[in-house]
Amino acid sequence: MSQKVLSVEEISKLYRLGSVSRATLKQDMMRGIARLTGKEDPYMKIGELNDRTTKSDSEYVWALNQISFSVNAGDSLGLIGRNGAGKSTLLKILSRVTQPTTGEIKMKGRVASLLEVGTGFHPELTGKENIYLNGAILGMRKWEITNKLDEIVGFSGVERYLDTPVKRYSSGMYVRLAFAVAAHLESEIIILDEVLAVGDAEFQKKCLGKMGEVSSNHGRTVLFVSHNMAAVKSLCTKAIVLDSGKMIHNGDVNSAVTKYLVGESELINFKSFHHQLSGSGFRLTSAGVKALGKEYSDVIIEGEQLEFTFDYEADPGVGERINLSVHLKNSSGATVFSFSHIRDEVSLLPGKMRLTGVFPKRFLNVGQYYISILVVEDRKKVVAEERDVLSFVITMKESELGTFMGREPGDIKPGFEWTIASNE
Repeated sequence: MSQKVLSVEEISKLYRLGSVSRATLKQDMMRGIARLTGKEDPYMKIGELNDRTTKSDSEYVWALNQISFSVNAGDSLGLIGRNGAGKSTLLKILSRVTQPTTGEIKMKGRVASLLEVGTGFHPELTGKENIYLNGAILGMRKWEITNKLDEIVGFSGVERYLDTPVKRYSSGMYVRLAFAVAAHLESEIIILDEVLAVGDAEFQKKCLGKMGEVSSNHGRTVLFVSHNMAAVKSLCTKAIVLDSGKMIHNGDVNSAVTKYLVGESELINFKSFHHQLSGSGFRLTSAGVKALGKEYSDVIIEGEQLEFTFDYEADPGVGERINLSVHLKNSSGATVFSFSHIRDEVSLLPGKMRLTGVFPKRFLNVGQYYISILVVEDRKKVVAEERDVLSFVITMKESELGTFMGREPGDIKPGFEWTIASNE
C-alpha cells in the first residue's frame, strides 16, 4: 500500500480586495475577539466565491473554499482549471509561501517548488551558486549537492553560463536551470506551476520524461499545474479540477480533462467587461471571446476560429471618433500583436450595438493568451484602458491529447495552402 505523503483537509483562503494589508486594526481586533470567544470570524460570513466575471459589493472573496484531498508517494497529480480558479493559490499554500485562512495540511518529506521563473534564485549569484543555495534550503549537505551537480548541469544545458550571475540569463535559461534543480535535488514532493510555458518543445518533452521517471521509478510525488491538457494527460495519474475556488472534480485524469474542456454554461459566460466613459457619449458594456458559433468560453480548441465581441452604446456621431484597440499578449507578457476595427475601415454605428471581429482560421498556437482593451478617441487619445481584462487558452484537440509531442515554438501557427507539382 502506498504511503500518504500529503493530506489537505478543508483548506480555505480568504482575500480582501483592493487592500495591500490584510485588514484594519478594527478588523484584526474583531477577529481576535471572535477567536477568543470561540465564535466564527465575522468577515468569513461575507466572503464570496472568487468569480471574476461578476461585480459585487463585498470586498472579501474566497480564493479557495473547503478544499480536501490526499496524495500518495509516487503519484502525479494534475491541478487544472480556468484562470482565477485558485490553482496557484493552492500551490503557494502547499509551498508555504502563504498561509491558509482555515484548514490543515499534513506533509511528509521535503518540498521543491517551481512556482514562477527564477523562484528561489538570487539574481546576483551564479548558476552554480544558486544550485548549492537551493540544495541547502532543502536541507542537503554540500557533498550531496556536489554529487548531483554534473547531472543537474547536464540536464539544464546551461553549462557555458554556469559561472555567470543568473540575472543575465534569459527566461528560457532560468526555467531550464530551475527545473533541473527541482527535479534532481532530494525532495519527496515536487510542485510545478506552468513551468512548461517558457521552455521550447524539446525541453518540454524532456521535462515530462524526467517527471515521469522520478514519479514512477523513484517514488517522488509531483503536483503539476498546466493549461496544456496533453501534458496533463501524459504525466498525471489523477487530477483535480478547480472552479472559482471550489473543487468540482477529484479523480480520473481523463474525466477531469473532459470536465475542464466541456465546462458548464454558468462557468463560461464571459460577458463581464463594464467601463463607463463619462461625458464621451460612448459606453462599452461588455466584451467576450469564444469559438465561432459556440458559447462564450475561455477554452478554445486548436483550429477553431476565434470570435471577439464588444457590446456598446454610442450617441449619434460619436462612433466615428471612437476606436477599440485590442492588444493580445502571450503567457510571458510579450505582446503578440494588436488589432482594431478602424484598420479594416469599420466605424461604430450609433445606438446599442455589438461589434464582432473574427480571426483567420488556424491562427494561434497552443498556449495561454491575455487581452487588453483600449478606447481611443480621434485615433490618438486613450480615454480608457483595461489591461488583461480577458484571457483564454488554446488547447489541443481531444483526439490529440493522448500523445504529447511538445508545443511547437512561437505564438502564431497559421494554416498554409500547399501544392505539389512535377518539377521535371
